[in-house]
Amino acid sequence: MKAIIYARVSSTTDRQTTDRQVADLMTYAAANQMQVVKIFEEKISGAKENKDRQILQQALEYCRQENVDYVLSNELSRIGRNTFNVLETIKFLIDNNINLYLQKEKFTLLQDNGKPSPFAAVMLATLSTCAELERENISFRLQSGRKQYIEKGGKLGRKEGTCKTTEQKKEEYSEVLRLLRKGISVRNVAKLSNVGISTVQRLKKEFEIV
Repeated sequence: MKAIIYARVSSTTDRQTTDRQVADLMTYAAANQMQVVKIFEEKISGAKENKDRQILQQALEYCRQENVDYVLSNELSRIGRNTFNVLETIKFLIDNNINLYLQKEKFTLLQDNGKPSPFAAVMLATLSTCAELERENISFRLQSGRKQYIEKGGKLGRKEGTCKTTEQKKEEYSEVLRLLRKGISVRNVAKLSNVGISTVQRLKKEFEIV
């Protein structure tokens, strides 16, 4: 069976790589006697519209033209974080008889007879919706935390000649630090919290978050 690997990270810098995703999927392919004919790696937010994700579009078109059997991906969020975009991709795969394997979810789109799994659409829609809601919840919590901080007298930004204490930073940027510890990329944390990328990078370094 011919397969391609599609790997994605959100950060456009070198702080995130697709190396682990590719290595894990190569191991899976070898164990299941799949020939990986091409690897597609993309650095872009999963919340972007499909039309803006050029590498994903190239991967799908390559599969169609080259009669690839499988698209291998690390998890559903790599395919996308927007429910409708994910379902659009799934429809393309089904229409072109291309299977999809998601390693984290242990999910395979098509059955041995080439037909979609009876619960495939429901499962994918549910997982994708959950991912989208989590992203919205993160944004809401960040904004709520910043609002409460300001209402308690906290001031965003730093006056010239002053420096926040470690405890002040922990309180003001508690949600930012929590997201960083969850492994969310610097760029995504900055976007969700409306904090500058340089600030997030400085906090990550200062609090030694790996």
